[in-house]
Amino acid sequence: MRAIARGTLRLFVQNRVEKSLQAAVKGQLDAWYAEMAKAPWKNSAELKKQFASASIVSSERVVFNIKGNDYRLVAAINYQFQIVLIIWIGTHKEYDKISVERVRYDKERYTGSPNPK
Repeated sequence: MRAIARGTLRLFVQNRVEKSLQAAVKGQLDAWYAEMAKAPWKNSAELKKQFASASIVSSERVVFNIKGNDYRLVAAINYQFQIVLIIWIGTHKEYDKISVERVRYDKERYTGSPNPK
């Protein structure tokens, strides 16, 4: 699988994660990325075998739990072309306020927000 865009993960940690938690969150996202990058999923059933806690929202939209479910990552997956598009990432509390089916990538969310203290 190829992820678009890994930079979103870096910007999320840098700009939206409390400084004291950045190393832990980065480590968890790096681990997720490494597992996803080597996965040859052909469908959501194969994805669920590897990531049992992932929630399949639709034929191409999936929610991954990150860092013990403290964070959620919403991705669109094209199994045919082996592409994972990172749509949204945030805390579990923020996740509860979005519509997973309708949320769209918003670059400003990751580049325009100051880092919480």
